[in-house]
Amino acid sequence: MSKLSNIIISRTDSIGDVVLTLPMAAVLKEHYPKIKVAFMGKAYTRPVIEACKYVDEFIDVNDFLTKRITVKGEKPAAIIHVLPKPDLAKRAKQLKIPVRIGTRNRLYHWLTCNKLVKLSRKNSELHEAQLNIILLSPLGITKEYSRAEIGHLYGLEKIETLNSEFASLIKSDRYNLILHPKSQGNGREWPIEKFIELVKMLDKKQFNIFVSGTEKERKKLATLFDTVGDDVTDMTGKMSLAQFISFINECDGLLASGTGPVHIAAALGKNALGLYPPLRPVHLGRWEPLGPHTKVFVTNRECHKCTNPSACLCMQEIQANGVEKAIENFASQKLVRL
Repeated sequence: MSKLSNIIISRTDSIGDVVLTLPMAAVLKEHYPKIKVAFMGKAYTRPVIEACKYVDEFIDVNDFLTKRITVKGEKPAAIIHVLPKPDLAKRAKQLKIPVRIGTRNRLYHWLTCNKLVKLSRKNSELHEAQLNIILLSPLGITKEYSRAEIGHLYGLEKIETLNSEFASLIKSDRYNLILHPKSQGNGREWPIEKFIELVKMLDKKQFNIFVSGTEKERKKLATLFDTVGDDVTDMTGKMSLAQFISFINECDGLLASGTGPVHIAAALGKNALGLYPPLRPVHLGRWEPLGPHTKVFVTNRECHKCTNPSACLCMQEIQANGVEKAIENFASQKLVRL
């Protein structure tokens, strides 16, 4: 594979999954310094992908399925199906991409890929980002990367300038904290009442608190804004994803469940605080944020296996005072330096 000129990394799901796949691009560049890396994803994840210095080109999944595809003007030489999708695997074969990598546990990969990797995610003890890197083994990349090593391989350095209207909200003499309570249904969530309790605990002379989320999630946060609205700044639905990345980069810390924003914060080297249930496959062992300044919270007991994710007892048992102490600790480190 010494002459491999370019490659497509295919990961067409949500933001958190995409962030944890970006280290693959760094590893590829480390082993093949001249390789051109394209990353195929959904249009809404494009700002995350294009912020990575190790990615040379973004490919929209719809374009891949319908148009002639090149990587920096050249015919694709290889593709890695990180997220298995039968239509994408079939299309890659139709395009006659020479090297097509997929997992052995998808029958359609036996018919569409020519490099198969034995990989089972469900019961593995490895982190999602570590599992992704295993897919590089057909290219001669067999090094096992630790979680700590991966935490420095995101390359989120191509950040756009934060608009002045948002930049003016940041206070240099306080700890700027983003609370991201919702997950668009993608994970187990800490109850809104716990976020309210946390906001009441934090000293407003020390903390500048923002609440983020989508426009649709604002209604679900009504109780929070009605109760502690004067103590937080509502940022829901006000920023594009590219601007949200920039905003996170200007703040000091972010608290969320195991969803996209907490992984962005970790990748940017911010204080990323994640809330998790002890439940496979969404447990922290596979999905904890990886970065130099992370902290996770999980109930220290066997999962209750709640049938209603919105009323998860394990998430309810994570106490606000424990979260508050961790945030205070991060804040004290910043404020001592001021």
